[in-house]
Amino acid sequence: MENEKRIKKQRCTWSESSESMVHYHDTYWGLPVHDDQELFAKLSLDLMQAGLSWQTVLNKTEAFYVAFDDFEIGKVAQYDDLKFAELIENVGIIRNKMKIRAIINNASRVQEIQQTFGSFDDYIWQFVTGQTVVQQPLKNGFLTRNTLSDDLSKDLKKRGFKFVGTTIIFAYLQAIGVLDDHEETCFRKSELAQLRDK
Repeated sequence: MENEKRIKKQRCTWSESSESMVHYHDTYWGLPVHDDQELFAKLSLDLMQAGLSWQTVLNKTEAFYVAFDDFEIGKVAQYDDLKFAELIENVGIIRNKMKIRAIINNASRVQEIQQTFGSFDDYIWQFVTGQTVVQQPLKNGFLTRNTLSDDLSKDLKKRGFKFVGTTIIFAYLQAIGVLDDHEETCFRKSELAQLRDK
């Protein structure tokens, strides 16, 4: 009965390729995130997606959290060469040396932002004055970047972050709810709007 109810729901077309994608879409994608550790985790997972499908990252998400100590910022920032070697040998994750180095580097950069802005959350959400931006649907195709992702990407790079190109950052902003890109017919569009109105 529960499965029948879920199947009848209209959701973003991209999410219906697998059960795990449906769960991710219905539970996490576009829900505003304000916890620094989770913001860092999502940034790390999004940069791991570069050149790959989100399904690939999604299949390895649990392994990523285990391998990277639940993305605890302080711990990741202290990773040494021994830990890096351990990660490179971990078959459960994506073993891309540059991406792993980027995650370790970015943890330290997040700490610097926390010292300057009080939190990574305050830093990220200042770009939209704390309010989710509801995107207007395109008649044909979909966006992979906008001026907001351009600006944030540029600022992150200036602060020493790695693997934070505008396309990666655009996907990140969608994932953490800074941008609401749910399709107009998607049931989550109205659910998230109701949450914002509370």
